[in-house]
Amino acid sequence: MSEPTLTNPRAERVKAVRSLTSGSARRRAGRFLVEGPQSVREAVLAAEVHDVYVTVEAAERYAEIVDRAHQRGIRVSVGTVEVLDAMSPDAQQVVAVASLMSHTLSELVGPRLVAVLANVRDPGNAGTVIRAADAAGADAALLTAESVDVHNPKVVRSTAGSLFHLPVVTGADLAAAVTALRSAGLAVLAADGAGEHDLDDLLDVAGRAPDGVPDLARPTAWLFGNEAWGLRDEDRALADAVVRVPIRGRAESLNLATAATVCLYASSRAQR
Repeated sequence: MSEPTLTNPRAERVKAVRSLTSGSARRRAGRFLVEGPQSVREAVLAAEVHDVYVTVEAAERYAEIVDRAHQRGIRVSVGTVEVLDAMSPDAQQVVAVASLMSHTLSELVGPRLVAVLANVRDPGNAGTVIRAADAAGADAALLTAESVDVHNPKVVRSTAGSLFHLPVVTGADLAAAVTALRSAGLAVLAADGAGEHDLDDLLDVAGRAPDGVPDLARPTAWLFGNEAWGLRDEDRALADAVVRVPIRGRAESLNLATAATVCLYASSRAQR
């Protein structure tokens, strides 16, 4: 790998990359920041990437990223450690700039499992739920308009590359999304600690649930609410049923990402 061509951490190009940590800058540029080798590796495989930035050491350590970028005709620029740290101190000296991604529910054909995030504001939680949805084999994730920006760098990092594996629909109106999902044949289940139905009980009867009991073997959209206050009454009312994750120990509750992971894997298991 050649010597660094980017040596000034205060250069305009460096500042432009760093500015993508701001939502307004992302919207103006139509681009977002991808940080770290895992996320950049997946972005180079699946996203519209414009630039990859690495140090000499990172280019040698993650040669497959550089090779794949070159194969796809993506510009790879080598910078000093100071330049890469100025772009992102959290990126392990591997950064990419990609076009903002946009998906719609109409793209989904025969979805069986969808994660819906309503008013989820914490970037780490949102990213972790997207990662869990990917791991559980979900067909898509959906974030309402009140939720965090999926292109927020903390969200992107928290997905650990899963953002580039499944469609993530953003800016949705929850009521309209629920109507569309139900029309596509999905049952809509709300996850809530005060739910009428126990998730373990539903697993016990999956595939043979009696009338009036949600069947986890059916195509399902899971509805998850805000970290602090959960689902609003009007949002919970949109669901076909409300389900609680059983807590057998002394913990007061599960955090959003953990509860979402348990619910998504319950459906994934039942659908198998």
